[in-house]
Amino acid sequence: MQQIINFILRNKSFLLFALLFALSIFLTIQSNSYHKSKFINSANALSGGVYNLTNGITQYFDLKEQNEILTEENNRLKSILYSNHGYQESEVDSLPYVPNFKFITATVIKNSYSAYNNYLTIDKGTKDSINVDFGVISSKGVVGIIDNVSKNYARVLSVLNTKSRINAELKKTNHFGSLKWDGKSPEVVQLIDIPKQAEIKIGDTIVTGGLSTIFPKGIPIGSVQSFNLDETGNYFILDVRLFNDMTNLGNVHVIENINAKEILSLEPTDE
Repeated sequence: MQQIINFILRNKSFLLFALLFALSIFLTIQSNSYHKSKFINSANALSGGVYNLTNGITQYFDLKEQNEILTEENNRLKSILYSNHGYQESEVDSLPYVPNFKFITATVIKNSYSAYNNYLTIDKGTKDSINVDFGVISSKGVVGIIDNVSKNYARVLSVLNTKSRINAELKKTNHFGSLKWDGKSPEVVQLIDIPKQAEIKIGDTIVTGGLSTIFPKGIPIGSVQSFNLDETGNYFILDVRLFNDMTNLGNVHVIENINAKEILSLEPTDE
């Protein structure tokens, strides 16, 4: 306390000047409308800048929560997009929507792309309702199919795996074949068994064919880079440049076909 008193005594002239100066400015602003309006505008600009900075900081630290909200909304919209009847709990023209596909968000924690048989690991497992034969996609296209699962994690058979086979088609003609990988470039896969009657052009889009219970029809895969007839001369082999950068994957979406068991139950079994 004594130090404060000593400081005031040492600087009493300056403090008196500052007090009188502040008082004079206050009286000038209060008695002059022009100065008053300028002061208010300046104060608003200053406070606005402070609020903007504070809001920016708050938004930065809130990014994770907002990203989770956007991801869940993205999953909901994907369910609508790839469902024959739409989305549950909603009604359009008085018709109830029932989703055929459920989307679950996951993060890639391990990824290989330089071997012949590549796999990914994601941070979701059976406790998150993940199971074998669920499809995995990113925001850009197909990633692979889950082939092994534990309580907290799942392994994904990548499209960059020589064992991978995915039903795919030419978007503009609906001619379908089987998507595989020749083990060479991580940017290019092959679509085989496309009949030679199909009209193909460089740049044509390749999407999932929807003829299996794993992926809905129409999910992007890539574009035609080149094509040639196979040894029989009856079918095309297409080189497809992937839309996904398989060497740089972060968040993905796991797809569950809600009707898969019912559909598979109708298929003939070997006696």
